[in-house]
Amino acid sequence: GLMRSTLNAIRKHPLLKIELIVTGTHFSKKFGYTVNEIIKDGFKIHKVKILDVKDELSMLKSFSEGVVRISKVLKKINPDILLIEGDRYEALSATIGGAFLGIPIAHVSGGDVSGSIDDSIRHSITKFADIHFPGTDKSAERVIKMGEDPKNVFMVGTPGIERSRLGKKQIIKKFGDPAILVVQHSVTTEIPEAGFQMRETMRAVSELGMDTIVVYPNSDPGSKHVIKEIEKYKNNKNIKVYKNIPRDYFLGLMDNVSVMVGNSSAGITEAPLFNLPVVNIGSRQKGRERAHNIYDVGHDHKKIIAIIRKILDRKEKKSSSPYSGEGTPEKIAEILSKVKLK
Repeated sequence: GLMRSTLNAIRKHPLLKIELIVTGTHFSKKFGYTVNEIIKDGFKIHKVKILDVKDELSMLKSFSEGVVRISKVLKKINPDILLIEGDRYEALSATIGGAFLGIPIAHVSGGDVSGSIDDSIRHSITKFADIHFPGTDKSAERVIKMGEDPKNVFMVGTPGIERSRLGKKQIIKKFGDPAILVVQHSVTTEIPEAGFQMRETMRAVSELGMDTIVVYPNSDPGSKHVIKEIEKYKNNKNIKVYKNIPRDYFLGLMDNVSVMVGNSSAGITEAPLFNLPVVNIGSRQKGRERAHNIYDVGHDHKKIIAIIRKILDRKEKKSSSPYSGEGTPEKIAEILSKVKLK
């Protein structure tokens, strides 16, 4: 995923050694059993299986299980630094375990604001962390305003903003030549509406009749409702549905489709690199810094269709982005190799 290049940079650094704790949906067949991708990359891993998330209560149980089970692994490994990325509840489980075991924590992508419960999780991790790798200048400012020592805040850019290593021919061979890429997740504070929200998106791309790739959502409360709506279109001749798409292929798709649709953070942070217009639907990313390639719209299939047509009728101009990933993996690895621990 997003951290693959960073993990490889750490592994290649002569002064560093890396082991991964793998948990969450990496073990879910419903979401593609992506632990196999990590094993294929050759990392030493420690498996921590926790409960699949179906609703708010199962997420809480999964979170608490994660604290206990990940802590046991951390106690065994006893790492010098625990590297955490982002704002997933599994990341917070690991953070709490690491903090109570006295393990220094480095946090990637702290200080971001998206406007959901993810903010609370992300900021909580920031307050537990000792070393900070925010992705933008504004995010770095927020981390410092939260009381973190500026000497421990390193604005290194955003991991995962990189081009695919695959050529267009490889992408076309696997996916054909789709015009639209759809990635839409449930919103934790809008679970009852998750099915309706996805229904409007799927109705829009279906009525447009263009070749479309749709990717399953994250395993969050409400995701089953999103998947239910997606599966209604699995026999549609213009729509191909994937549980998971490996990172290089996903980047290749972003570089080749005409428009991205949904509410994924990839549309906000990574799409500008490919000059890819994004129809950002709903509230999930409302607080994010953004480039001018983002078109915001509500959950209304008619409005979604209108914006997609507007985008396709004109050639998108390149726009600057607050996000950059140039050299980010190597910067993180180098700082980790030199940082003075307590």
